[in-house]
Amino acid sequence: MTARPPLHRPLLSQAATRFTHRATVLDEHGQAREVEMPAERDLTLYLDKRELVTLMTIGAHPELLALGYLKNQRLVPGIEHIASVQVDWDVGACAITTRGGVPDIEARTAKRIVTTGCGQGTVFGSLMDEVDSIRLGDTRLSQGTLYALLDAMRRHDSIYKSAGSVHGCALFSGSELLLFTEDVGRHNALDAIAGWMWMEGLEGDGKILYTTGRLTSEMVIKAAQMGVAIVVSRSGITEMGHRLAEQLGMALFARCTQRHFLLYSGRERFMAEPALAPAPPEPWTPHKQRKAQPD
Repeated sequence: MTARPPLHRPLLSQAATRFTHRATVLDEHGQAREVEMPAERDLTLYLDKRELVTLMTIGAHPELLALGYLKNQRLVPGIEHIASVQVDWDVGACAITTRGGVPDIEARTAKRIVTTGCGQGTVFGSLMDEVDSIRLGDTRLSQGTLYALLDAMRRHDSIYKSAGSVHGCALFSGSELLLFTEDVGRHNALDAIAGWMWMEGLEGDGKILYTTGRLTSEMVIKAAQMGVAIVVSRSGITEMGHRLAEQLGMALFARCTQRHFLLYSGRERFMAEPALAPAPPEPWTPHKQRKAQPD
């Protein structure tokens, strides 16, 4: 993995907090049980004291979440322009300070679309105008590597396994897991990965994104902005997400469980190995009509 961290990295607080809480519940047998549930906190982002948005998050990677949000919304031209990201849970605020300010912040935040993201999904309208200018690398994926990736996610320890109610996103280089994040919504989890890549100076070429959430238009656009050409989802896909992926030349895998998957777009990026797939089910045939028995 080749990384060239920026010369001027922002100063980050270390405000990761407890991800889950315990509660006493009553089950169907009338028995009291102790269970885990994901934490959920509101975090308001301020860019040079200007309020941007309030995100609902479990607080696993709040600084990376803030950075990724700024990057994917194209609000700051480069990470070297950010001086610090400081999270204070006592007031539920994240103060982002830039080096010299953002002169066109009014124009950058003027047009805003609220999307279907879990928790909070927003995309500033200008992002849609940039789709035609995005060029993705020649990343490819073999069927064997896809299966290895899915197996790694199946075995990976997660908040979802113990508490449910969260989405996860992971960044892979081949079958090597580079980073896994979870949050209330899939957009937050993806933004945290974008923030980490930004901090580490990593490019998306040659990388693969995995998500537990559905592939909507915003998820596709964010992945493309990160330079990632292959996205794998445990869930489904929307029509607009599919259309944008085809326009971008992106490979989208959905309904991925164990050794089953559906490739919706980007077939040229996939190296099929049918011999690795499970045996197909036998074709259905109607039962032969039973002969009438004599009285």
